[in-house]
Amino acid sequence: MNINKKETKEFFFILIIPFVFLLIMWIVKFVEIQFNLSFVKFGIYPKDINSLSGILFSPFIHKDFTHLFNNSYPILILGSLLFSAYRSIALQIFIWLFFISGFWLWIIGRESYHIGASGMIYSLAAFLFVSGLIRKNPRLAALSMIIIFLYGSLIWGVFPFKSGISWEGHLTGLFAGLITAIFYKNEGPKPKKYQWEIDEELEKRVETENEIKINYIITKQKKP
Repeated sequence: MNINKKETKEFFFILIIPFVFLLIMWIVKFVEIQFNLSFVKFGIYPKDINSLSGILFSPFIHKDFTHLFNNSYPILILGSLLFSAYRSIALQIFIWLFFISGFWLWIIGRESYHIGASGMIYSLAAFLFVSGLIRKNPRLAALSMIIIFLYGSLIWGVFPFKSGISWEGHLTGLFAGLITAIFYKNEGPKPKKYQWEIDEELEKRVETENEIKINYIITKQKKP
């Protein structure tokens, strides 16, 4: 019974933030449809001071249901992977990725309204991939391989190949994930130590202690 409760709490913790993020995305679109509105003007319009609020709002605004659906399942999957692997710092990372990717887009983007959660998707994918590579952790390395398998084609989205797509948002998301992964490289899940590594550490500790004792005895003997 206790195990079931613990598993339920862990499952809830992993999904709550990605699910709430996803829920807001869908609510925004349904409000637009229901009241015949368009929230595009609340997106990010680069270099416009009045559009700084778009950093907060733009990830929840989408052009149509196809755009919304295409961004929905990656947010849920990648967000869940983040909160599963980096539990103690996941929320910090999520918030940093959100604001860094949006702010950089506001700085370098074209003079047009930028909307959608794709920047957040790129930042999550980049963080999970890079972090998995730079940590000596088999679980996270495996996670990196999963990211490559699921979203490896995302790399082409940072180039201006298609008109009407915010490749700048993809690019800033990618760099936000990269920088955040490096910044947090020493925090979060630690590498698993194998028995031979533990044995080596114990041997080195014993050798160090023995050297200290020998040096102490020699020093003591030299004293008049």
